[in-house]
Amino acid sequence: MSQQQDRDENFYKRADALINLANEHINAEETRPALANDSLLYASARFSTWIAAASFKSSEEFREDKANIVEFFANQYKEMIEEHFKDYAENYDTYMGAAKEK
Repeated sequence: MSQQQDRDENFYKRADALINLANEHINAEETRPALANDSLLYASARFSTWIAAASFKSSEEFREDKANIVEFFANQYKEMIEEHFKDYAENYDTYMGAAKEK
């Protein structure tokens, strides 16, 4: 697990669909955003582990590469959150203004 995947033309559509699903849970079930976020993180971790496991021929090989797998996905998340943090910091009033008016 050492290479970054290229983003295809549907990358943002899939991400937006998952965000919309989380928002539906927040709106329909009156779930706190932090709880929806926890569910998204858990689902991502479980799915990422499945993706990693599927790329190995045996449990032994999979176990041996655990540190690399965890580091790979942790770095991916860090890069993505840094990207969004920068965007939100630069556009805070635009993005958060509407949320605070509700």
